[in-house]
Amino acid sequence: MMELQPLGNRVVVKVLEPEEEKTASGIVIPESAQEKPQQAEVIAVGPGEKEEGELVEPPVEEGDRVIFGKYSGSEVEVDGQEYLILGGDDILAKVV
Repeated sequence: MMELQPLGNRVVVKVLEPEEEKTASGIVIPESAQEKPQQAEVIAVGPGEKEEGELVEPPVEEGDRVIFGKYSGSEVEVDGQEYLILGGDDILAKVV
C-alpha cells in the first residue's frame, strides 16, 4: 500500500460523494446532473510553509471535513482510490 505525504502547505483529501438529491416533487436528480462535490475528508496534511522565518502549519488536521473551491486541486489515484491534493489556500472552511 502506497502512502501519500503532501509537501509544504498542501493537503490530501478524499472527496465525499453527495447524497441522492431529489426535487420538491420527488424526482431523483442523477449524479451526472448534480454539481461537483465540494466537501472532503482530510487524509494527510503537509508540514506547512515558512513565512518570515517561522513554520506556519495548515489550519486543518487529519479527519477534518472541509469545503474547498469547486475547481481546486489535482486529482490522483493511489491503490485504486481517488484523492485530491489541495493547496492550503484552496480550502475555504472547516465543517464543524
